[in-house]
Amino acid sequence: MANKTLWEYRVLGFGGLLGAKGAEIEAGLNELGLEGWEVMAVTLSHNGGKLLAFAKRPLSPSETRKRRDWPSEP
Repeated sequence: MANKTLWEYRVLGFGGLLGAKGAEIEAGLNELGLEGWEVMAVTLSHNGGKLLAFAKRPLSPSETRKRRDWPSEP
């Protein structure tokens, strides 16, 4: 049986009512990259005040084991 890649996801918001500054967005995206996150999509929030970045990264083997042991949802 082939090993299947398991992913974890993160949503990061930039800006506020006046929008986001380019330097703030760049710094946030660079931080995600340094932590191993890959940005999949960027969109405006429903009210248009924030820029939302959706990212994913593979779960490490130790994190996969921890999550496998989580109790099932009722």
